Amino acid sequence: MTKPLVAIVGRPNVGKSTFFNKVVGKRISIVEDKPGVTRDRLYADAEWCGHAFTLVDTGGIEIKSNDRMWQHIKKQAEIAVDLADVIVFFVDGKQGLIPEDYDVADYLRMSRKPIVLAVNKIDNNEQELIYDFYSLGIGDPIGISAEQSKGIGDILDEIISKFKNKVEPTENDEVLNIAVVGKPNAGKSSLVNKILGYERVIVSDVAGTTRDAIDTTFSWNGRKFNIIDTAGMRRKSNIDDEVEQYSVMRSLYAIRRADVVLVVIDSSETVSEQDVRICGYVHEQGKPSLVLMNKWDTVEKDTYTVNKFKKDLDEKLKFMDYYVPLFISAKTGQRLDRVMGGILEVYEEASKRVSTGTLNDVIQDAVSVTEPPTKNGKRLKILFATEASTNPPTFIFFVNDAELMHFSYKRYLENTLRKAFEFKGSPIRLIVRNKDAKDMGFND
Repeated sequence: MTKPLVAIVGRPNVGKSTFFNKVVGKRISIVEDKPGVTRDRLYADAEWCGHAFTLVDTGGIEIKSNDRMWQHIKKQAEIAVDLADVIVFFVDGKQGLIPEDYDVADYLRMSRKPIVLAVNKIDNNEQELIYDFYSLGIGDPIGISAEQSKGIGDILDEIISKFKNKVEPTENDEVLNIAVVGKPNAGKSSLVNKILGYERVIVSDVAGTTRDAIDTTFSWNGRKFNIIDTAGMRRKSNIDDEVEQYSVMRSLYAIRRADVVLVVIDSSETVSEQDVRICGYVHEQGKPSLVLMNKWDTVEKDTYTVNKFKKDLDEKLKFMDYYVPLFISAKTGQRLDRVMGGILEVYEEASKRVSTGTLNDVIQDAVSVTEPPTKNGKRLKILFATEASTNPPTFIFFVNDAELMHFSYKRYLENTLRKAFEFKGSPIRLIVRNKDAKDMGFND
């Protein structure tokens, strides 16, 4: 049974994101005393008194604003309202009732959805401040303080009382997390929307439109996925806004919690140092990835164009020579049919298990072809190797003296493993241990 969807809506800066974070128990929404910080819809699963539901935070609704960005934000909030089973209408008790609240109330009434009216920023001794809000005609206002966690239980009780069906909390099915990262305006949100088949996130040619890391679950070929659209990642020296700094931190966190990362690069521009830095961070985190050269439809082409781009990528991404490129257009849909298959392929490569016997046969053959190095008359001996873990594939080599392992020979062994087992699109880790490592343990 589908979980009820609860949408939090209201004017900007009335405390919606603070409430969202309190209920889901972690800081998912950006909270900043500045209107317009939350721009897209943010989803998280929650549970109260045995009732499971999905909570969605939205950007502030400015009904009468003609500003381009506010129109985008309004559209996202409208989608959330349209999909919601219950709406939580947030107003600011400190500021009091203002005309814009009536505008939002009139809009919400047209949805014909159950509405819970939350008067936020109310302390225990200020309950009289909520009485004016009866005039909105939405129902009984409930005074709360999201910041101080007061009255949240009352709001949640009212929310679940409006559910038509009870859904018991269950263990999550295995979901593959996909992070979509890149510089601002590389086409990340357009790609996400194209994969999902509808406008899930704001798409605009205004750089920095996406500020949060936005999760959306979906199914493809019977398998569940969670795709995370992230804020554009500019060079640290170019970031002077606190909200943008936090957005980039959220993007880095999205990479760390992802199973597969899609690095989106604008192919209408030269591959930049920042593109390489982003790839480098993905590599350092040990994540399988696809490098998507987006906006391929805008590139003037001849017989050698792909080879030229590939050569440039090979040079700039030589530290991750396992990378898998796809030349796509999120706008036209060119080659997007290969993205989901590519995601599964690189994830399976990163999850690949190699039996200890097969691994040691391959290593013995490599050693017989190219002998290990010597130092001060002492030769490196590889005694035993095993795959300790996957995602990324991690191999431990037990040797007579770890200090004898030269970087170049370690690289030779990595190339040997790739030639034998490929690990397409995934980094691999090689750990060298002395033969007297405790219990032949696999803890790094």
